[in-house]
Amino acid sequence: MSARKDQWKFRTSLREALTLDAHFYEDAPNTRRTRRVARSIVIVAAISNALGNAFILLINRVGLTTFIFALILNVVSVVLGYYFWTFTIWKIGDRFKPGHVTFQELLVPIGFAYAPQVFNFLTLIPLLGIPIQLVLAVWSLLAVIVAVRQGLDISNVWAAVICLIGWPLIQLAVGSVQVLFTN
Repeated sequence: MSARKDQWKFRTSLREALTLDAHFYEDAPNTRRTRRVARSIVIVAAISNALGNAFILLINRVGLTTFIFALILNVVSVVLGYYFWTFTIWKIGDRFKPGHVTFQELLVPIGFAYAPQVFNFLTLIPLLGIPIQLVLAVWSLLAVIVAVRQGLDISNVWAAVICLIGWPLIQLAVGSVQVLFTN
């Protein structure tokens, strides 16, 4: 029992999720512990995103109230984006394989797929922020495609199509929050 608990620690799960290992996404049990770890990865990714944007906000010399509001809104937009994207994937996936997985079952692998976003604080590097953000977004997209492929037991092409439907909306929503407060 102890070895199984150790397997789903935050750091181990984060490292495994970053490798895009299909077996990791398929073998992740839907337990209270893994749901908590997956949710923690999403929250850390959201905070990392906010920290990366904090630097930009400071450079733009926004007021304290705007600064705090922007950071909170940034975190909330990433977390809500996770739930919205998972919901979109679940609804579309349910059309292909009705009743194959539940929304709750998709939250774990898609939460793990947010692992690359943990490095979003690196977007504070001058001139590299946007390219870093793009690389991390694509890396997360690839991880979600792997998670969906494994979760729904479908081909890479169908998994990519399903994931690409909601991905631009998530990028637009989170990007809009950033642009709104940096200008």
